[in-house]
Amino acid sequence: MGRKRNRKPLLESVKIEKLAAEGKAIAKIEDKVLFVTNAIPGDVVDVQVTKKRKNYMEGHPVFFHEHSPLKKDAFCEHFGVCGGCKWQNLPYEEQLKFKQQEVVDNLERIGKVELSNVCDIFPSEKTEFYRNKLEYTFSNKRYLTNEEIASAEEIERTPAVGFHVPKLFDKVVDINKCHLQPEPSNAVRLAIKEFAFANDLSFFDIRNQNGFLRTLVIRTSSTGENMIIVVFYHEDVEKREALLNHLADKFPEITSLMYIINEKANDSITDQDVILFKGKDHIFEQMEDLKFKIGPKSFYQTNSEQAYNLYCKTRDFAELTGNEVVYDLYTGTGTIANFVAKQAKKVIGIEYVPEAIEDAKENSKINGIDNTEFFAGDMKNVLTREFIELHGEPDTIIVDPPRAGMHADVVETILHAAPKRIVYVSCNSATQARDLALMDEAYKVTKVQAVDMFPHTHHVENIVQLEKR
Repeated sequence: MGRKRNRKPLLESVKIEKLAAEGKAIAKIEDKVLFVTNAIPGDVVDVQVTKKRKNYMEGHPVFFHEHSPLKKDAFCEHFGVCGGCKWQNLPYEEQLKFKQQEVVDNLERIGKVELSNVCDIFPSEKTEFYRNKLEYTFSNKRYLTNEEIASAEEIERTPAVGFHVPKLFDKVVDINKCHLQPEPSNAVRLAIKEFAFANDLSFFDIRNQNGFLRTLVIRTSSTGENMIIVVFYHEDVEKREALLNHLADKFPEITSLMYIINEKANDSITDQDVILFKGKDHIFEQMEDLKFKIGPKSFYQTNSEQAYNLYCKTRDFAELTGNEVVYDLYTGTGTIANFVAKQAKKVIGIEYVPEAIEDAKENSKINGIDNTEFFAGDMKNVLTREFIELHGEPDTIIVDPPRAGMHADVVETILHAAPKRIVYVSCNSATQARDLALMDEAYKVTKVQAVDMFPHTHHVENIVQLEKR
């Protein structure tokens, strides 16, 4: 069906059959599965294979013979290049159908879970400008698209500020307008770029490890506050202060203006000092009558409005009466723990990151909540039988682990604690299903609720209620 090109075949007139995990689409070529990027079910395309293995291949479309009847026009000029919002060409209703089906398939196929009460997926009211946090990267040379390279024209590699090309650590797409975060996000990024060009501020070269401007973090909040963190590769007081003063003057809505000098080889800032330049060193998010303090390194769900709906559903599934001892595992900054505290007798939160636990304690204090306790450490080391004997047996356990799911030792301890009810919140229904299988003998799944936190992406959150058999 294909002809060889650089030892990788070009497959012609491939019919895309369905969507797969990680935002890819699937076709069948003889006995092999073909994963295709930037295509949707119903497309008929020529596919350039980029990876060939025994049982599967991967590739991207180079020519469309027929477009899917489902296809809609992407709203972003950077669609298909920057790697974000991969499902813009698919109607939102279809995105929701696939996400719901993926959750059901994973629970039934991997977890062997008997499903009876599966709620309809909870859609996001906002499908654009819904994020409260974005990180942009500066690069001394913008990424050239395949079309630009193929044109054989002399194209200037101007500096860029935008997003990394997927799987290419040193390639950055220059972004004109991003549809993920509300203003002043785009305006701040473009203002920094304009000021840098006018004042000869160099952009970072990650391969040669030189340049001045490195990354930019923008946090917006439902309370109208805005945090800007500019990360520089090295100190230059005159240039740094000129840029930061320019931002402060141009954007009075910035309530927290901060900076970092990061001289390391990698971009992570978790181990870096964040220095306050102007305003406060935090912003606030609000849910119902609760305020949550957000620092420069704090974790908070990036879709504020859907986070509220996610936590409401989680609280509903917990079915608290006010008399329960609740354990909130992987509590992060204690958002769920503090959110359910009024409906519980006592809430115990456990989290690996010590700074997050300090945030959790601070959020309890800010909101006058006195029935929470928070502990930092590796979950499998903290949540022991001795810990449970000391702090009380849980009536309800809420878990919201990272994508990898729960360690087997944690599952074993939960089973030993034998709470009446477990509420499992997950951003990866595949690992969630694996963990549910480990608990199946003692617990049955009684409710399932998927929540769409990230429109136009393949990601989906899922909440499962488990009752003791």
